[in-house]
Amino acid sequence: MGRIIEINPGTRAEGEIKITIILDEKGNAKDAYFQILTFGGFEAFMIGRPAEEAPRIATRICGVCPWAHHLCAAKAVDSLFGRAPTETAVKLRRLGYYAHMIDSHTIHFFILALPDFYPGLGENERNILGILRKNPELVKRLLKIRAYVREIEEIIGGKATHPVTAIPGGVSKRLTEDERRKIESYSKEILQFTMETWEFFRGIVEKTKFIEDTTYYLETYYVGLVGEDDALEFYDGPAKILAPDGEEVAKFMPEQYLDYIAEHVETWTYPKFPYLRIKGWKGFVDGKDSGIYRVGPLARINVAKKITTEKAEEAYRDMLSFFGKKPIHNSLAYHWSRVIEMIYSAEMINELITNPEITRDDTVNLEGNYRGKGIGFIEAPRGFLIHHYEADEKAIITKANHIVPTTMNNPAICLDVKRAARKLIRERKINKDLLRRVEMAFRCYDPCITCSVHSVGYPIVIEIFDSDGKLIAKLRR
Repeated sequence: MGRIIEINPGTRAEGEIKITIILDEKGNAKDAYFQILTFGGFEAFMIGRPAEEAPRIATRICGVCPWAHHLCAAKAVDSLFGRAPTETAVKLRRLGYYAHMIDSHTIHFFILALPDFYPGLGENERNILGILRKNPELVKRLLKIRAYVREIEEIIGGKATHPVTAIPGGVSKRLTEDERRKIESYSKEILQFTMETWEFFRGIVEKTKFIEDTTYYLETYYVGLVGEDDALEFYDGPAKILAPDGEEVAKFMPEQYLDYIAEHVETWTYPKFPYLRIKGWKGFVDGKDSGIYRVGPLARINVAKKITTEKAEEAYRDMLSFFGKKPIHNSLAYHWSRVIEMIYSAEMINELITNPEITRDDTVNLEGNYRGKGIGFIEAPRGFLIHHYEADEKAIITKANHIVPTTMNNPAICLDVKRAARKLIRERKINKDLLRRVEMAFRCYDPCITCSVHSVGYPIVIEIFDSDGKLIAKLRR
């Protein structure tokens, strides 16, 4: 008879997950399920609230990527109220957001992902404490730089974790000259640290070759924002769809997203499964005929043709030279892409904080024609994020829809986990290291579980299996 293996809870993840692996009679992994066990209700309880409150409510969706929801909601209500933010406001939003990118990426890279590939760690040392024992100076340096970027977030956003300053048409707080000088005093050291991180990571890649492991490899579509001339972009621009063979499929603006993205539902997990409408849902398969697409750092590197800052562009070209072609389909390359984005974000902080216009007091535009509908795009640390709001004549929200990166990556995560399990678990040979390597399949994506489930009304399902792994009862509420 077959057997069921559960990894529960999944480790080094932002939220509650489990992985269920089903073995066949020979003890080989036959199937695997990446299951998200929580759900939230933000879309439902935003109904009936003033639209101007959306950015302050949305920031509470997640404590790991609150800036993404705050600014995506702000961009949506900018559009809803018909108020284009001032140039100064956009600079301040970007400045806070680049700091947040470094904040989020350092959490994942150093604390959640690095223990998987840091050389010389024993199986019971694969955590940040193990790295602290091996390399205390690295961890001390990390904490210092994180304190800097957190302070920048607090200066710009009012609060580091749940910012409150973005309002329709701009921001509610200007940057003082004293604050500008303080951020500038941090900026060069932050950039230096990101370059040291890149050199450190490249050393690991050369030593271990872990990045080339084809256990984690999917040929999918990619979606991400692009700037002018298809440059790397986090805050603005159209969304670009890239095919598995590198062909550009389409670019679309916020008002068009429903023409390109649809959602599939499965009964064994709470989040939905977005797919490209132009390809349709073909199940958990990759390739050009599948509608599965990926978002996030690797997707952004793939859809971009260049990076506009010097050091990040050099790191980007180095990565392309290593893999030899685009798009890069190796899932572990998500980690490399995050390091490049840290460099880019640090360079952009240096560029913005030395711009004399950033301390101007024209931080909000109060003029515009009310539209009653607004859709915002932004690149969250984990990928492409959409907020969609509609409101009545009194600007009270009547509809809210959020499609978040972890939800968009959910089909690919499930497929990556399934393939990793099938390759790694053979003939009933199961140990802690093999199960950790199965988990590596989802850690590439840095899934944010809190963000990925956001609607009420889902059923609660309890499944009961006998000792042979046979489903004998299912209770549903």
